[in-house]
Amino acid sequence: MPSRDVVEAFARRLEAGEFVEAIEQYYTPDAATYENNAAPTVGRDKLIAKERGVLAASKEVKAVRVGPSLIDGDNVASRWVFSFTNAEGVTRTLEEIAWQTWQGDKLIEERFFYDPKQMGR
Repeated sequence: MPSRDVVEAFARRLEAGEFVEAIEQYYTPDAATYENNAAPTVGRDKLIAKERGVLAASKEVKAVRVGPSLIDGDNVASRWVFSFTNAEGVTRTLEEIAWQTWQGDKLIEERFFYDPKQMGR
């Protein structure tokens, strides 16, 4: 079960734009993430590569957590708003719920739930 301090430190890294660093520090080597019901991305190295790709395709990415993260044993739920600004200066906003499973102070699984139509607005 993660401590509140660890969950808060993880969230602060995201809000500071330290997305790759958060993966490196908090995810297990065999961690998996799921985008809605798509097949998972498995392995910290693949997750880092995927994140770097997202960041490279964006001029700026901002993350803001909405409200507190809810912790129940090994499960953590957080509501996020992400803003992605492309090279042309167009910003798209995505609101999502992240459902995480932790082993101690490390993330083993994360599922993102959002409406993909948001990115088309």
